[in-house]
Amino acid sequence: MSRVPYRFETRLLHFGGEIDSATGASSVPIYQASTFHHEDIFHPPVHDYSRSGNPTRQKLEDYIAQLEGGAQGFAYASGMAAISSTFMLLSAGDHIIVTEDVYGGTYRLLTSILNRMGMEFTFVDMTDLEQVKEALQPNTKAVYMETPSNPTLKITDIGAITAWALDHGLLTIVDNTFMTPYYQRPIELGVDIVLHSATKFLGGHSDVLAGLAVARTESLGTKLKQLQNGLGTVLGAQDSWLLMRGMKTLGARMTYSEQGAAKLAAWLTGRSDIEAVYYPGLLDHPGREIHEKQCSGYGAVVSFDVGSGERAKQVLNAVSLPLVAVSLGAVESILSYPAMMSHAAMGEKVRHERGITDGLLRFSVGLEDIDDLIGDLARALDVYK
Repeated sequence: MSRVPYRFETRLLHFGGEIDSATGASSVPIYQASTFHHEDIFHPPVHDYSRSGNPTRQKLEDYIAQLEGGAQGFAYASGMAAISSTFMLLSAGDHIIVTEDVYGGTYRLLTSILNRMGMEFTFVDMTDLEQVKEALQPNTKAVYMETPSNPTLKITDIGAITAWALDHGLLTIVDNTFMTPYYQRPIELGVDIVLHSATKFLGGHSDVLAGLAVARTESLGTKLKQLQNGLGTVLGAQDSWLLMRGMKTLGARMTYSEQGAAKLAAWLTGRSDIEAVYYPGLLDHPGREIHEKQCSGYGAVVSFDVGSGERAKQVLNAVSLPLVAVSLGAVESILSYPAMMSHAAMGEKVRHERGITDGLLRFSVGLEDIDDLIGDLARALDVYK
């Protein structure tokens, strides 16, 4: 009997592994074991060693693969572990085209680690398909996208770039952290690998560090599995369970936080002391039309420029409600300063070229009352005009 094609919110709770088949428990058991007994040496068990596979982690990996619409999912110790492991599909001498205002940790990995291993990278403004095409080299093997980008929320046309990449035999990779599969499913647009810092919206509670990857095909999944096992970059059983618990409320959290983010973005736009506001839901946001074509929502992250680095730091020290911290996507709002936090690895000149100014702040809207958040931010901004 074929399974009813449930809607996404239902599949968050009924994903096929939500009930323990052995006991009927309403929660996936935590298999806190490093190794597994062989009852019959000639017929080994499905799992033999938790680096290679753990029953709790497997439920999570199947969960994210189902949500993204891919063939196989993989869980890692962090978002950067997922990203770095995926880049190990490539080899010395390979060239990769990358979103120019990519997450700072990814930029650091590419420019200070993988470049030493002979990989080559070209950073381009992926809002312009022609720039992507012009970056093609004889040794180009992959295109790495991040949309909306972090932190300036630029929009990449996933379908257009994927179609072009397919014509040239290129691997396509998308960091889907900001949108999550609740709003954006790149595999349905032909992307080969989708990545997540699951620490953020998927986990949602600032209590777990995790990364996820989903492969579009079984053959690509086999390669990622070999790398995950060989590198040992796996997520532990306890954290796998915590992440699944957080993911069950993803739809409700994203919906509520997005409503607040839209109101915050509109309010910031109306202030004369704010130089720029970046949010895909704003009518004048570049790429809004493309974003709406490939996403069902605008997300919960708003970036804005307060005019100077001095004022940005003063505002950070004056707010009371949001956490002033690295990260995003949690139940509590988080206000970050990219120049000193997420993108500190970028030199000042490179940051400014990518629009990451000294006055830029990134606000991840949580589950607080949005009027309280706006009031708190207004007081901080009004003190330092």
